[in-house]
Amino acid sequence: MNLHGDVFSYSRKKKEDFLKNLARENTQLLFNEIWKLPTERFEGVILAQLPAPTTVIPREKPVPKPKPLTRWEEYAKLKGIKKKKRERKVWDEEKQKWLPRYGYERGNDNTKDWLAVVPDNADPFEDQFEKRLEKKKERIAKNEYQRLRNIAKHKKVKVADRNLKPSLKQSKDQIMAAIGATRKATASVGKFTEKLAKEKVPKKAEGRKRKFDAVAGEYSSEKTKTLEVVEKMLKKGPVLDINK
Repeated sequence: MNLHGDVFSYSRKKKEDFLKNLARENTQLLFNEIWKLPTERFEGVILAQLPAPTTVIPREKPVPKPKPLTRWEEYAKLKGIKKKKRERKVWDEEKQKWLPRYGYERGNDNTKDWLAVVPDNADPFEDQFEKRLEKKKERIAKNEYQRLRNIAKHKKVKVADRNLKPSLKQSKDQIMAAIGATRKATASVGKFTEKLAKEKVPKKAEGRKRKFDAVAGEYSSEKTKTLEVVEKMLKKGPVLDINK
């Protein structure tokens, strides 16, 4: 007979029963005090009116700041445009039943169509399914760009415009670099381009001469180079030096 094990299991069961009874009695006392408060019925549910707080408890973390408005929200607020709540389900004409607007098994899902209609003004050899996927990728990229632009706006970070407009104020080095690139962008690589006033024409870049080894030479140097090539080929270590 395992006396120690029986005593341990009995004391553990007694402890669990004590905790369950204590939790039940405390919960019952809490609900008794709640039902002493004035109640009201709202939409078929009985609500108890809690008393006003008496003790101000300090917060552990600061009060969260209001979420900044996006560009569209600012425009809608300025123009008085109110967001209309869309229905969660839509009517599917093909299946003749109500289906979710988004997500799995959504209604009017055109991604599962086996036939795509080619518009009259479109190329008859154009893949309409591929075109549909490209438009979806463009919408996703546009939404991501707008999201990042809103974040950068509120964090006061400059974001490059998608049109990449040239700067109105350029430095002297930028102007000279642009002139040099324009000069060489001709068929003659700037050879017959007229010189501007106070323009310094860059010197002609000298070509790099290639150095070839002698066909006949010392056998020792050739042997050393061959051994170096073989050693690199048989080297077991990685080609990229990750410790560099």
